[in-house]
Amino acid sequence: MAQTARKLNFMIGNEVAAELEKLVPPGQRSKLVSNAIAKELALFRRNAQTEKLMKLRQKTPVLATDEIVEAVRQDRQR
Repeated sequence: MAQTARKLNFMIGNEVAAELEKLVPPGQRSKLVSNAIAKELALFRRNAQTEKLMKLRQKTPVLATDEIVEAVRQDRQR
């Protein structure tokens, strides 16, 4: 299945634009920018989820390893 695309307008710094134009051929720039944004969005999502987990971790009790193992065993027996 072919991917669809949207045209977006946004500003980038002059130095970044110059390097993009110098290093990346015209037919490949959109793909490069799209891939770079996708990677940054994935990192942004991971960081947001990590922050949620760290907040949750502060609210939950600390368990010893044997307590965790026992809880997993009990869960597997259900």
